[in-house]
Amino acid sequence: MSKYLLNKFLFTVDRDPELVERYRADPRELVTWWESTMANSLLNCHGDEASTWLAFTAEEREALIGHDHVKLFEMGAHPFLTLTLFIALFERDNTEPLEYQKAYGAALAGFSLPYPDIAT
Repeated sequence: MSKYLLNKFLFTVDRDPELVERYRADPRELVTWWESTMANSLLNCHGDEASTWLAFTAEEREALIGHDHVKLFEMGAHPFLTLTLFIALFERDNTEPLEYQKAYGAALAGFSLPYPDIAT
């Protein structure tokens, strides 16, 4: 399991409106594409510089595909990254102010101290 890779996915997808829409429309396709093309790229480096060993576990992949922010938090993904990305994905489906944010928080209400370690 790599908290770094989960957070890198959330960070990079959230910052690209096209990727956000692809993730919303077909999460399996986007996660598969991202893992095969972006996971091993080094951010802020030229294209020839890359790693070769980073990959999601099956559990991480399924949590990303399922938009399961509770499972992602449990695995150590940073809640700010999931919240900002998932607001971009789902806030438009709600009719009340802060409806998505309240539901997001309520879904995490079952956690108590000590919270999962989100350090990378």
